[in-house]
Amino acid sequence: MNARLSDSGIPQIAGVFGDCIAGGGYMPIISDRVYMTEQAYMVIAGAALIKGAKAQQLTSLDIGGPEVHVHQSGCGDVRVPNDHVCVSKIRSDIAKLPSSAIDYYRHGAEPDPPFFDVNELYHIFPDDHRHIYDTRQVIARLVDNSLVHEFLPHTGHEIFCGVARVSGLWMGFCANILEPKNNPNGGGKRPGGILYREGIAKLAAFSRSCNDDGIPIVWLQDIAGFDIGVEAEAQGLLGYGSSLIYTNSTNKTPMFTVLLRKASGAGYYAMAGLPYEPVVQLATAISRLAVMEGKTLAIASFRTKLNEDFEIAVDDPEEAAVIRQKMTETASRIEADMDPFKAASQQDTDELICLSELRGWLCALAEMSYQSIGTRRVKNPRIWSLHDWNVLAQPVAIQGDVVIETANTQSLVREEEVVEGAIALRAEMDGTFWQHPAPGEPAFAPPGTQVDAGQTVGLIEVMKTFSAIRAPAKGHILKWVVADGEPISSGDLLGWIEN
Repeated sequence: MNARLSDSGIPQIAGVFGDCIAGGGYMPIISDRVYMTEQAYMVIAGAALIKGAKAQQLTSLDIGGPEVHVHQSGCGDVRVPNDHVCVSKIRSDIAKLPSSAIDYYRHGAEPDPPFFDVNELYHIFPDDHRHIYDTRQVIARLVDNSLVHEFLPHTGHEIFCGVARVSGLWMGFCANILEPKNNPNGGGKRPGGILYREGIAKLAAFSRSCNDDGIPIVWLQDIAGFDIGVEAEAQGLLGYGSSLIYTNSTNKTPMFTVLLRKASGAGYYAMAGLPYEPVVQLATAISRLAVMEGKTLAIASFRTKLNEDFEIAVDDPEEAAVIRQKMTETASRIEADMDPFKAASQQDTDELICLSELRGWLCALAEMSYQSIGTRRVKNPRIWSLHDWNVLAQPVAIQGDVVIETANTQSLVREEEVVEGAIALRAEMDGTFWQHPAPGEPAFAPPGTQVDAGQTVGLIEVMKTFSAIRAPAKGHILKWVVADGEPISSGDLLGWIEN
């Protein structure tokens, strides 16, 4: 690993504070700078081995201490009196390296905490791991100001993809949505936490775009696996899944995986699980990591002894008892292995953290991802590939022969009152609202004015061009809720007409 880091151009500074014997003796040498304290030594073989092999009375400091390696062999660079001075020298060298690029890549933004307290995560996750929760509420407690830009929200509803700032830096987020959603192919709702065709395609497109734009990706997993069955095979989920796996296997942008809760099946791998080498994989105290749930694996292991209802189908009571016991043992063993502390002890995850620590970890990972300039292509947000996708994949509605674009992003709108028995006047485009045809002239239709259907009651100005606002029905103007010169957006409430 020292050689790989050196080959990648990553600076390495070694402080030798004590004994480095055999293989350990080689580790500091490849570093760019090696500091040795008076208590340190680096040797191929220590004094005890040499005494036994050659009957020589030596100490390890005599063999490979700073006197030897700093002043004779050249394997060390600087001799320092103690640990404190060694650490100070290392800090001094680090200060000479190029500074972090995080301020540059923030593009003028400042780090801001989430609008919602990260400690509220403890109340979002149900006590029972089989119950669902709102994934967006989790993300809202992790990102700056609790603001996100969602990617293709109109499709793949079991998946959330979006970009948000973390410590002022752009990060991509991929997460499982657990609420049941309508099946676009009919047949009622289908459960969340499973990968279907539309969600897989969205994940692959988002992952490729983030890689192209240089945006680090955070994968928030709570997944049971891929969809299975006749419909899944007919839709070619194998091909779509392979596309996602290919993408995540070849990405150059940093990727980080967080096991929020369940991480099961091939979905765990496809969503940048540890075997696909994310930079860091984090698990929480409620994570459950396994290729299969215990009961599922028990059924698969003894499938030849079970009927179509997965009940034991043997006539011999003793044999049935043995199968039942083994199935119970298999399920119990897997359940034990799914314990996050067991997974961490087996190095099935990199780090086990508290939920309240997750925001801090993401801030650190974001800043590490933007440490220096030139390590990867990082596009200005103006030219992100993500923008192209959102335009090209914008859903449309058809009315007669007219195609109407439907916005696929959410925006804040003014809170509206409801007037019973009245007709709402709404803006048909973005622009500036005017009640008067020109300054100093009377308003088209002040409150109380009787108007006919199609009569001009106001104007919308767009780039010095005026378009008429016409009454949708006969009646009188009840009230206006916007004033002259006020900017408006398509769909905004302008006022009310009462019959």
